[in-house]
Amino acid sequence: MQELLTSDFEIDLIAGVSSYLEEYADNIKGLNINEIKTNDISTVSSFKNNNSVIAVAKMREKSEVEISTTNYVLALDDVRDPGNLGTIIRIADWYGINQIIASTTTADFYNPKVISASMGSFSRVKMYYGDLQSMLQPYEGKIYGALMDGVALPEVTFATGGVIVMGNESVGISHEIRELVSERITIPRYGLAESLNVGIATAVICDRMRSNVV
Repeated sequence: MQELLTSDFEIDLIAGVSSYLEEYADNIKGLNINEIKTNDISTVSSFKNNNSVIAVAKMREKSEVEISTTNYVLALDDVRDPGNLGTIIRIADWYGINQIIASTTTADFYNPKVISASMGSFSRVKMYYGDLQSMLQPYEGKIYGALMDGVALPEVTFATGGVIVMGNESVGISHEIRELVSERITIPRYGLAESLNVGIATAVICDRMRSNVV
């Protein structure tokens, strides 16, 4: 809740138990506030362990994305699992990436499972949905694609800015987006596991990117 209060989201309503409203009175001053009982919160909240407060906030207004060439942006090609998306948002926030562009088939940013898995990072990371191919085609910086036939990650030297493309959990990056990738990268496998979860793969790549930039 505290992260939402300090974000750019416009809050319509805060409903909380008396103890919460008293403790955070200074933080929520001036907002539309209703006192509510714990049982009522568990009834209307999508989170099972919520017992103190809920908030109603407006979705961010849609805007055109400007893809940076001096920092990193994540691009998600058909990442459908809400839990994975929420985890990726949290990872992006951890590694200082505040923009994600996504195909229209990627999970909804406002899905309750996404919000829960992001652990508050949804308040700082902005997502833009659209035709991924059209968004990436004009981009003049480096586009790194996570692919099985790429250069092993320890051998990759990252530019100071660029786009990192992560693909669908089952089939990877689509053919259309692969054609736009300027550098194919892969996480080398040392054991027998068949694949990595897309969230874990995103974390590994982001960590390498931050530690091995030109």
